[in-house]
Amino acid sequence: MSNSPELYPLLERVFLTVFPLAVIVVIGFLYARKYETDMRIPNRLNMDIFLPALIFAVMASESFDLSTYAMLSAGALVTVLGSGLIALPIARALGLGTKTFVPPMMFNNCGNLGLPLALLAFGELGLAAMMAMFLVSNTLHFTLGSYIVSGSASPSKTLLNPMILATLLGLIWNLLKLPFPEFIELPLRMLGDISIPLMLFALGVRMKGIDLSNWRIGAYGAVLSPLTSLLFAIPFAITFDLSTEFTAYLILFSAMPPAVLNYLVAERYNLEPLSVASIVLIGNMTSLIIVPVTLFFII
Repeated sequence: MSNSPELYPLLERVFLTVFPLAVIVVIGFLYARKYETDMRIPNRLNMDIFLPALIFAVMASESFDLSTYAMLSAGALVTVLGSGLIALPIARALGLGTKTFVPPMMFNNCGNLGLPLALLAFGELGLAAMMAMFLVSNTLHFTLGSYIVSGSASPSKTLLNPMILATLLGLIWNLLKLPFPEFIELPLRMLGDISIPLMLFALGVRMKGIDLSNWRIGAYGAVLSPLTSLLFAIPFAITFDLSTEFTAYLILFSAMPPAVLNYLVAERYNLEPLSVASIVLIGNMTSLIIVPVTLFFII
């Protein structure tokens, strides 16, 4: 009991990190239950304008040092690819379609959930670190992920994706140490500030339209998605002697549930979208337990 006074501030910090995000998701869910809500245009605006603005604003700022996050980006790369390698034989052993099961195990919700979590838990430094890992995961999703589900990937379409363009421009801006005047940074920051709450609200709306008819595959995914990632993230952090802060960032990245984008891709290619929907929904519901527990150990 002597450690109880020290425990209360930690619990409070975990609560204050998770609760605001949960509130926005619940508001989106409740609103969609009461009113017919079409998020296609807001989601497109987020993918084409708001999130690219956030990516560029973070990467082009003087405080963002690419070399600082090189090992963290490598850790994200190893974690995403490694989880896919583990998920492949597991899918076959369970009799599940690899195109259905493997992508949600690889590509997690480091955008919708990871970015706001990192910001609230660790501040601007945490946001920049999660952004670096998100860019790795997002680039792999639009290249390798597209190849897994469709058998092909178009380099031209990938390069024309607004988030990939924002990443490349941000990299060039950062490497050339170009000035980033306030009259450019301020509107981009304001646009970028829209992206995170909109992603959370959209996540809540999306949950309203997903059923639990395929709950069994959803339960498998909810457990295996963070587990397969952590099996690579923790050894990577130990092997390369990452700092305490970077280890916390990588573990938080790995603990994220499957990304909602997996469901949208499965729906587009008609790859058992109901099964993928269950993986996404149950995974994100389970994260209400997994994420606070993870934060408790890494904060």
